[in-house]
Amino acid sequence: MANLYETLAARFPADRTRPFACLPDGRVLDYAGVERASARYAALLARLEVGVGDRVAVQTGKSIDMLMLYLGCLRVGAVFLPLNPAYPAGELAYFLDDAQPALFVCDPAREAEARALAAGQPGLRVETLGEAGEGTLPAMAAAMPDAFATVPRADDDLAAILYTSGTTGRSKGAMLSHGNLASNALTLVAQWRFTGDDVLLHMLPIFHTHGLFVATNVTLAAGASLLFEPRFDAARAMALLPRATVMMGVPTFYIRLLGEPGFGRDLVGEMRLFISGSAPLSAEIHREFAQRTGHAILERYGMTETNMNTSNPYEGDRRAGTVGLPLPGVSIRIADPETGTPLATGEVGVIEIAGPNVFQGYWNMPEKTAEEFRDGFFISGDLGFIDAQGYVSIVGRAKDLIIAGGYNIYPAEVEAALDELPQVRESAVIGAPHPDLGEGVVAVVVPREPDYGDAEALIAALAGRLARYKQPRRLYLVPELPKNSMGKVQKTLLRERFKSAFG
Repeated sequence: MANLYETLAARFPADRTRPFACLPDGRVLDYAGVERASARYAALLARLEVGVGDRVAVQTGKSIDMLMLYLGCLRVGAVFLPLNPAYPAGELAYFLDDAQPALFVCDPAREAEARALAAGQPGLRVETLGEAGEGTLPAMAAAMPDAFATVPRADDDLAAILYTSGTTGRSKGAMLSHGNLASNALTLVAQWRFTGDDVLLHMLPIFHTHGLFVATNVTLAAGASLLFEPRFDAARAMALLPRATVMMGVPTFYIRLLGEPGFGRDLVGEMRLFISGSAPLSAEIHREFAQRTGHAILERYGMTETNMNTSNPYEGDRRAGTVGLPLPGVSIRIADPETGTPLATGEVGVIEIAGPNVFQGYWNMPEKTAEEFRDGFFISGDLGFIDAQGYVSIVGRAKDLIIAGGYNIYPAEVEAALDELPQVRESAVIGAPHPDLGEGVVAVVVPREPDYGDAEALIAALAGRLARYKQPRRLYLVPELPKNSMGKVQKTLLRERFKSAFG
């Protein structure tokens, strides 16, 4: 039982001059600097009377100061609440009203908007922090002492709240404890063989569990280093990969790297591991990447509410199209979505998860929290199955299930068949209202060649690959799929766009 910061700091390198983050402008923050900067932010929060259990909402661009503010929140016992910078004022108002933070940190360019929103919440303090480290908050932190006695915390005490995307209704604040985050970080260090010699190419956003809790916490817990970049850029990634040993990314990162003519084995000679998550990685991209680089991408499965649940093995068969085996200490079961009855090996049902990584519930939603648990297992809403070797495969979200003429159709199966076609770069499959079948299968495809236009040929090519009822009845060619900041296809937008596919 310890504050997450203390858990991580106990594993910092003995030589505190070792680099933690190498920044794009050439600056290097060493581990001694991490201790000092996080102490200054913790001391500042205490000076502002932000303490144990208080929420600190942060909506700003990716910066090393934002990471140090996160660590400062841990040290003072506050609850870190990162928000997507893309949220407009209307959505932001909901989060601030729901979370009731003591402090809201925004980008300097949005200060007037933030203060207008805060006017309706007496006692809410607004400060600014920019992507380049400018703003009122870092200016005040610079004057604080660089030592701070970290506040003790227990495993079940809250460390962070992350809001879900809200694609199926009102966004929910997932409450993550010090113990949730510590258990996951230490497990992943061991599973993925992280050491102090590793250098992680970090191009993920840090308002999300992937870039913040997986990439950052694992790096800190290993005493390793980051190449800390503001965002993904394929050309920049190509320049930095020779200096890295590990890369964490979403499938879009790997798709774009494969589109670079110079990307191949010569560039990744120092790399030991590529990890993918946050969205499904097609088996075809997995194979193409292995052919080009000699590396099998390690795919894993996590959620906002649970951090990481499964991983393909570091040593062993990394199976394309699967998310691997349950992590140590994590229990995965497949159940009938309606009855909760456990299902047999190979049967498709809802994935349910138990373990020290599973969150504490939804903020201010005790009834919703109760609905989402069954016998101590969190009901993920993801549909999948476990094969005879224990590998977990995900076939889609329960809400994405297509029921056509009484048949259940899992979009992931159709997408996998499409992605195997040489003309296809990536695909998304949705259901649209159908006058006879209830729903009809609609495929939305990004072709490999921009001028490719034969949709009917792609449908015909699936004839020997899928049962007739699973084959798309409509197929649309598009230049790109709508995705969120973590590379997940926004099927809600596709369903709205193609809702009249069948008249």
